[in-house]
Amino acid sequence: MSDYFILFLVIVVLIAALLREDYVLTLFYFVIGSYAISRWWSERAFKALTVQRTFNDRAFLYDKVTVRLDIANTSNLPVVWLRLHDSLPVELVGAENFRRVVSIGPRGHQQFQYDLQPGRRGYYQIGPLFLYSGDVLGLSEERARQGALDHLTVYPRIIPLSRVALPSRSPMGTLRHHQPIFEDPTRVRGKRDYVAGDSLRRVDWKATATSGRLQVKQFEPSIALETAIFLNLNTSDYYYRTRNDATELAIVVAASIANWVISKKQTAGLVTNGTDVLASNGHAPALAPEKGRGHLMRILDVLARVQMTETDSFVELLQRQRVNLAWGTTVILITGNADHAMFDELFQARRSGLNIVLVLCGHVIDAQEIKHRAEHFGIPVHHFNSEKDLDIWRK
Repeated sequence: MSDYFILFLVIVVLIAALLREDYVLTLFYFVIGSYAISRWWSERAFKALTVQRTFNDRAFLYDKVTVRLDIANTSNLPVVWLRLHDSLPVELVGAENFRRVVSIGPRGHQQFQYDLQPGRRGYYQIGPLFLYSGDVLGLSEERARQGALDHLTVYPRIIPLSRVALPSRSPMGTLRHHQPIFEDPTRVRGKRDYVAGDSLRRVDWKATATSGRLQVKQFEPSIALETAIFLNLNTSDYYYRTRNDATELAIVVAASIANWVISKKQTAGLVTNGTDVLASNGHAPALAPEKGRGHLMRILDVLARVQMTETDSFVELLQRQRVNLAWGTTVILITGNADHAMFDELFQARRSGLNIVLVLCGHVIDAQEIKHRAEHFGIPVHHFNSEKDLDIWRK
């Protein structure tokens, strides 16, 4: 109850006492009754409101995300006025704070919608939705409620790759390969005459009966590609002037490679030392190599949320995780630098049967020295300064 309203009641009581007129008391009772009914009405109707926010909680960059708000009045009393305010993060391109003032009748329903257009990957909080209302006479203070919080996951940019030269020692896969030692018996490319030493299991008896000569099947060479992506998001391992852009580029590279590998029906995993807001300990979870679009979505979920931080050495992370990898796994290291300790660990990883690929992102001061050292160890190196540099894997 406002101070002015209380002062008004005091004045009415004083006038009634001085004049001893019934109509003044009647006015006093009318005002008090109106206030009580209005307050009860507004409180009951406000508590009966239900709010539901509906939208796709996952999106890619620059997708239009339509958010729908459903406000329902479940009581038999109207809500005379209702002010709505949905708070939105400024990182969502084109996002403006949603504000409306409406009235909702008994058992009424109102629906609103607005669009979000994310221009940066991340894990964004949508809401809370604030609701404000009051009595008809405007005599009592506004009542406020908060709706539930929701979240929007925006995936990093994925660059479609067509050819990525990744080494593998695992035979009997589904990827074509130039080494004939890795032949896939499910890929028949032709037939030829039998020669001494051919296995009888390769004999094509139907072709033999047709030609009258013993025929054997020829198979296409193939490999299986099991890939583990190690993403370094340690702040100190990137050049200080470009570390923000470099780490974002590293995330784009990781997402693009994972998408390419899994699209080839191969297995891909992700290990990173970045922070994850949904992880109980703050560290992003390690995802073991698996197949399927569902697993790719789990990788993209982590890459959407993960952030760079000052954390443990990338070499220590590789030491802890490489013991869990199968022999022949292709390990792709995405980082902003590679020192002597890194190459010592890479040498040990190669000796244990892992295939190493080093990917440098952003400005690297000792890039040429790193490339010479990697060449000495027989480790392929790729250096990307921007997304355009990935065109070598798109041709």
